[in-house]
Amino acid sequence: MKYIGLILCLVLTVCAGYPSMAQQTQAYVAPGLSVSSTGYNDTSTDVITIQKRVDEVNVLFIAMDKHGKFVRDLKEGDFHVLDDHKPPQSIVRFSQQTDLPLQLGLLIDTSGSIHGRFEFEQNAAAGFLQHTIRAHYDHAFVMGFNTRSSISQEYTDNVALLQTGVHHLEDGGGTALYDAIYSACKTHMMNDDSDRPVRRALVVVSDGEDNQSEHSRAQAIEMAQRAQVIIYTISTDDSGLILRGDRVLQQLADSTGGRAFFPYKMKDIKNSFAAIEDELRSQYVISYHPADFDADGRYRSIQITALKKDLQVRARTGYFAPKQ
Repeated sequence: MKYIGLILCLVLTVCAGYPSMAQQTQAYVAPGLSVSSTGYNDTSTDVITIQKRVDEVNVLFIAMDKHGKFVRDLKEGDFHVLDDHKPPQSIVRFSQQTDLPLQLGLLIDTSGSIHGRFEFEQNAAAGFLQHTIRAHYDHAFVMGFNTRSSISQEYTDNVALLQTGVHHLEDGGGTALYDAIYSACKTHMMNDDSDRPVRRALVVVSDGEDNQSEHSRAQAIEMAQRAQVIIYTISTDDSGLILRGDRVLQQLADSTGGRAFFPYKMKDIKNSFAAIEDELRSQYVISYHPADFDADGRYRSIQITALKKDLQVRARTGYFAPKQ
């Protein structure tokens, strides 16, 4: 009897920092047999094909107490999960994720509306990169955007190059915020061929006022969700009022499991960056097989709630299933 080698497909994942859900099939060629998911059949093609799909969803999330402090000692049983309004078929794993490699995009609004605080924001962003990016482990890129977006520093783990990219940005022009997010997610976050799990995040520094984009806010959010990117926003508005742009920044963060910051005083901008750095190292991940899953390409909601009193969970609101 001839030896038949079997190769199963890769597990597919959905999370911020994990590859999107996908279906992968691998085949092994051998003489005399053909194998499908329904059984073995004699054929004259002398080919064996083994096919299997594994659906697994991975979700990164934050747990905080009523004082806004991170809670880092929780267990799987402390949470309730719904996928598409149904409990998962099974939980695969649950763990803290405090040390995943980062794929980080820093998007800085360079439009004329932020002129007064631009230099201070550049210095705060440069300091954030110095404290966050670890050589040979994390990678980041810097993008400036006004009417158009442009990369001032491509992906690198070299903090000095990243800081130079920040300081080379020049302010002026209109604001195409949604286009910048859409482009960053599609061109820099979506096409990751890494074989290791990573945490993908965008840090957007802007007033949230978009007046130039070709893409809509909904399209920008959908692209971020498809790329499994968490968006953190830092408002550049110092009026002390809740303006339309602030609500935009809040929605961008909420829809992707991130957080919006509104530092009305310039000194608070550094505190906002520090809070993002802390949060990126303070997350849980839960992996599960969804119930009644269909590869139909539609959006599936995710709800994670804490069973303990006075605990708040922040996670992405859903994901797009793969489409056959």
